[in-house]
Amino acid sequence: MRIIVLMKEVPDTYGERTIDLETGLLKRTEAEPVLDEITERALEVALRHREAQPGTEVVLLSVGPEGSLPTTLRKGLAMGADRAVHVQDPALLGADLTLTAQVIAAAAKQIGFDLVIAGNVSTDGGGGALPSMLAELLGVAGLAALSSVQIDELTVAGRVNTDVERYDASADLPAVISITEALPDARFPNFKGIMAAKKKPFDTLDLQALGLAPGEEDARSIVISAAARPARSAGTRIVDEGNAGEQIAEFLAKNQLIKGH
Repeated sequence: MRIIVLMKEVPDTYGERTIDLETGLLKRTEAEPVLDEITERALEVALRHREAQPGTEVVLLSVGPEGSLPTTLRKGLAMGADRAVHVQDPALLGADLTLTAQVIAAAAKQIGFDLVIAGNVSTDGGGGALPSMLAELLGVAGLAALSSVQIDELTVAGRVNTDVERYDASADLPAVISITEALPDARFPNFKGIMAAKKKPFDTLDLQALGLAPGEEDARSIVISAAARPARSAGTRIVDEGNAGEQIAEFLAKNQLIKGH
């Protein structure tokens, strides 16, 4: 069995995140780049399955610009993945979800897979649609937002969590799944893993190698405008002189938070 784990590099949540007001893109160089935690949990799912089924191959796949990504992917290799594939191309600068899904689908087809595991949503964007888009493009079943995962030779199953319900679901392999933070924390790389990672295969592909050639107009979402977040105002202060309740009710009604009389 071959499992592809989608890995994403994001700015460290403890660093400063700002938007380039000219391009509308996140300034990724202003914070330390790290692997998104949810993708590390996805890797942990794959590694635990490989421990139970030693014939399993775990492949890391990431789409991103040149820079620190090879270093962060090495962490995934040090954690125990067998090899990594990094898709990079200048035409992917500012790529939206549609193009990113198309690139990942092309790479997954070239690598070959039985299962693709992704996080349900990244910390630098709240789209959450990429795993489902990927399943559609690959023509395979997709299970989203799993809080538990069971994998065997023929199927993948788990508990699906939505905003309104929870239910058990399964799909025949090949398939694409996304997992939530309910899955266990990722393991830490040990010294043996760090040293072994230096010798593991690490392939770099561009769009030409994947048979893709999008134009500049296909590479990004259209950003109409971007503006700095306005400064926070002091708000409305209510002094209780015996009629605080009435003042609060009037404030809520004025802002259409409750119906006025």
